[in-house]
Amino acid sequence: MLSLLIWISVLGGLVVGFLPKNKNPNIYRNIALVFAIITLVVNLYIAFNFRTDTFSLQFTEHYQWLDWLGLSYDLGLDGLSFPLICLNSFLTLTAIYITPKDLPRPRLYYSLVLLLSAGVMGAFLAQNLLLFFLFYEVEVAPLYFLIAIWGGQRKGYAAMKFLLYTVLSGFLVLVSFLGLVWLSGESTFAFEPLKSHSIPVASQVLLLIPLLIGLFIKIPIFPFHTWLPDAHVEASTPVSVLLAGVLLKLGTYGLLRFGVGLFRDGWLVLAPYLAFLAAISALYGASCAIAQKDMKKVVAYSSIAHMAYILLGAAATTRLSLEACILQMVSHGLISAMLFILVGIVYKKTGSRDVNYLSGLLNPERGLPVTGSLMILAVMASSGIPGMIGFIAEFLVFRGSFPIFPIPTLLCLVGTGLTAVYFLLMVNRVFFGRLTVELASLPRVMWSERIPAIALAILIIIFGLQPDWMLRWCKTEASVILYGNQIVVEQQINS
Repeated sequence: MLSLLIWISVLGGLVVGFLPKNKNPNIYRNIALVFAIITLVVNLYIAFNFRTDTFSLQFTEHYQWLDWLGLSYDLGLDGLSFPLICLNSFLTLTAIYITPKDLPRPRLYYSLVLLLSAGVMGAFLAQNLLLFFLFYEVEVAPLYFLIAIWGGQRKGYAAMKFLLYTVLSGFLVLVSFLGLVWLSGESTFAFEPLKSHSIPVASQVLLLIPLLIGLFIKIPIFPFHTWLPDAHVEASTPVSVLLAGVLLKLGTYGLLRFGVGLFRDGWLVLAPYLAFLAAISALYGASCAIAQKDMKKVVAYSSIAHMAYILLGAAATTRLSLEACILQMVSHGLISAMLFILVGIVYKKTGSRDVNYLSGLLNPERGLPVTGSLMILAVMASSGIPGMIGFIAEFLVFRGSFPIFPIPTLLCLVGTGLTAVYFLLMVNRVFFGRLTVELASLPRVMWSERIPAIALAILIIIFGLQPDWMLRWCKTEASVILYGNQIVVEQQINS
């Protein structure tokens, strides 16, 4: 079943890529939509059959591959990966839907999007460290070409910068995995056997440092963040949705799955430093966002700030903070995707993202009133207004981390306050005030263009009012991350 989530997208990418050239580019778009919908349907089937009362992996698959290398095709699903594969499926469908119909080279574009989705899906499902690394690297090539071919004026620079940073990230992650297997004496990269081994704390710290740096690049965390604003500014709107909504989560997923899960003692040694680094990254991202004039850069730097809260929760290593980390990953994915979609609509209709040029777009007659209203809702969600998923996710992160790291938590709370500052500055300049003469005759926004943002807004509100509908998937996984196999054994004894 889990293989379907990966190979349906791979098959879709190959089908679209090898279709004969057609005068109607909508053919490729419609086929890509069909494969994305099928993947989402498989996700829904898994959701209805996913058990929230078990501590063990579900829907597991195991096939021998390269035994001499320790590589096996091991897939499994738990409360950490399940919300993320759902997010990946939904945002992939969204990205394909919002892609302009007159896009050049559509066959290659939709093929790369589906292959990108398959790589991300495989990384979230892999239960073998080397298999995770392979999927972790597979997504690099599609995203590089998606930026380099369909990006903005400086697309070549942004794509190459992304490639270099990501390759370095993968190399450091691989170094850590190789060191762990070597020190444990295992002949396999399978996750479960490695998790049961105990190695000296000093060795754990040495192995954890390259892993953390590699994952910090992907998240990104200050000072390893510089590739992200350039990539977002030059990437098209659908690519920015995937980049912020899903791809950054590979880094935070790795923090919980491998950082806390495999190097628990070493993690506890470094945790105080990680908490302060999270606070620095949150304040830095928020401060940079205030100074930006490009709407896309504002959202990009906000991602740096909000992803830092996940590092804070992971550093605290309490059950509540780990549950909140998973919720924050989903929260950021939904909110950032909505923000980038709305910024894309503004750019498409006005030809600009400059906050000093745009003004009065909330005008009910000649502006973009519905788009502006949705943008206000999105920035309220990102600022942590109660009743939306952003509030409950960040509140739980801070509630779980404050008893352990009070000062870094308070500093991150300041970063949350700054979120309201930079988003209010952006909204006030762009949507309020008098509509300028240059913007007096804007093209009409069709309802089909608003549907993705409206769907995301509904999910943001639903999970904000009923967070337990999301948290119930990950409650057991937080216990497994904290206590390892011991809790599984105790469950079996009690039953």
